[in-house]
Amino acid sequence: MIVTIAAKELRILFGSPLAWIILGVLQLLMAWVFLNQVDAFLGVQGQLLQLVNPPGVTEMVVAPLFGATAMILLIITPVLAMRLIAEERRNHTLPLLLSAPLSLGAIVLGKFLALWLFLCLIIALAAAMALALIAGGPLDIGLLLVGLGGLVLLAACLAALGLYFSSLTAHPAIAAISGIAAALGLWLLDIAVQQVAPLRALSLLQHFGRSNSGLLDTADVGYFLLFAATFLMLTVLRLDRDRLP
Repeated sequence: MIVTIAAKELRILFGSPLAWIILGVLQLLMAWVFLNQVDAFLGVQGQLLQLVNPPGVTEMVVAPLFGATAMILLIITPVLAMRLIAEERRNHTLPLLLSAPLSLGAIVLGKFLALWLFLCLIIALAAAMALALIAGGPLDIGLLLVGLGGLVLLAACLAALGLYFSSLTAHPAIAAISGIAAALGLWLLDIAVQQVAPLRALSLLQHFGRSNSGLLDTADVGYFLLFAATFLMLTVLRLDRDRLP
């Protein structure tokens, strides 16, 4: 049933012009970042050759591209997630969905999976640009794979967060604005509370930054998984309140 719900949500998403507009605009944005980074790398390549251990194209092109992709995901994910539950509530179809012979977990996971797969498609476009650099020289495949893994896990966190805020209101616009504000707050927490280690540990920027620099840390993986699971559970609990008579 989870796959069925996810497939239905993906059909609805790709049946609207919003998905195609977002993919087209994001492709242009990521291509602009990518070409700028390639141009910057080529401009300093002669100077880098004089260094003992110079950074390669993966560090100077791929990592910034993945960083820009992460920021893009942070902004657009709440916009994509806003309709998943909020629109059901606004259109008064949520009681019908909740009365179906489906568990709340299946409903939430199905909607989450659809959104996450769409975000993974955006990540795949960024990865394709990165892999195109192989034609010009070797890539640090380890750094590239760890960065990609960080992006995929970050997308899961943002999808779960956006879905939760979509479950709180009947107004998709409010859900989108609230989700963007929460995501930005968690992203910038690392900068805002430099001296408070427990709060810095909650920062999305801190955990993604390490993976984007090639550091594979089980603590970061655990943070991403726990973050996504927590907000999915909160979404289930919120819908459970709607199911109660």
